[in-house]
Amino acid sequence: MAPRQSIITKEVIAIMYFEFIEYQERLRKIKEAMYKQGIEVLLVTDPANMNYVSGYDGWSFYVHQGVLVIIDRDEPIWFGRQQDSNGARLTTWLNDESIRGYQDDYVQSKLKHQMDFVADILKESGWDRRSLGVEMDNYYFTGQCLEQLRKNLPQTRIMDANLLVNWIRVIKSDKEIEYMIMAARIVENVMQTAIEAIGPGVREGDAAGKVYQAQIRGTPEYTGDYSAIIPIMPSGIRTSTAHLSWTDRKYETGDMVLLELSGCKYRYHAPLSRTVMIGKAPAELQDIAKVVIEGLNQTIDFIKPGVTAEEVEQKWREAIAGSTVAKESRIGYCYGLNYPPDWGEHTISLRPGDKNVLQPNMTLHVMPGIWIEKFGFECSEPVRVTDNGCETFVNFARELFIK
Repeated sequence: MAPRQSIITKEVIAIMYFEFIEYQERLRKIKEAMYKQGIEVLLVTDPANMNYVSGYDGWSFYVHQGVLVIIDRDEPIWFGRQQDSNGARLTTWLNDESIRGYQDDYVQSKLKHQMDFVADILKESGWDRRSLGVEMDNYYFTGQCLEQLRKNLPQTRIMDANLLVNWIRVIKSDKEIEYMIMAARIVENVMQTAIEAIGPGVREGDAAGKVYQAQIRGTPEYTGDYSAIIPIMPSGIRTSTAHLSWTDRKYETGDMVLLELSGCKYRYHAPLSRTVMIGKAPAELQDIAKVVIEGLNQTIDFIKPGVTAEEVEQKWREAIAGSTVAKESRIGYCYGLNYPPDWGEHTISLRPGDKNVLQPNMTLHVMPGIWIEKFGFECSEPVRVTDNGCETFVNFARELFIK
């Protein structure tokens, strides 16, 4: 499916994956949240939130960049490295006067900082006396960023606006769901590729290479994007922990292999986990797999609008009660649009104490991974909350795969 094309200033063609009206609705909700929190200017530096607000999509988040949302200005202002400015013209809905590039001497300099450039933008229009919300706890806003803003904007009241945009992103539009369905078709191919690639004598890295190829190759109808998380696919004793990946060793008979993979389209994800056993599965692994899969099934059946995140987790506990399986960490989280290093949205978590109420078009990765002393087991599902319950994005068998 081809994205919509829209002509913007100076005959530049911007490829946008959403209609202009959807960006306007997102901006309206963001400004409404800003107003409630007393924020007049919002500095958005999380690249997923930048994308959500403006459409900007580039591998440029290794330098400071962002979007300024001014409560009484129609358009946000994109700022970033000058050489990335045409990327903003090509991927956003913004007019040329809303795209501001800084010169290269701001990059990795001890003499000046990109937040000096941001401060100058605010001073130019008299916005430096307004309240400024910043995303204080995202990966891309550093302590130095905050210090430079405080130094350059002594009249500005700087406030924490962390997750302001993330919470608006929690409920997906129909078009966002469409892209996540595309990502789900990709991850079905990716997971099948991974399972087929695993076997005695195969190098872990070679299997991982096939996974990467499948992620980018996508489907016959459309290609995939890079995932926000690398293919997590440890084997043997390395399956006893959650976030390791491949090495240069070769798989051996008796290995267990954990697969936590994703499809991605237009930065929207569909994560999926499964476990592979090379050879006969030990009785303990078989027992854990049976309990986890049944618990996962019952938990998914329970998800519906109106229940809280902690009630979903409680259902999981009830489903595995009486077994030897124990899981103290959360069993899932909201996910969707994102960039490295995470496809999670950092909002809802399926765990005790999270009283957020589920609503239609929230998307959750139900992921009750188990890691014990000698090995682990993973089987997860990405789901969408519907008007009456929930539905899974992926059609892939929930079982312990034996090679």
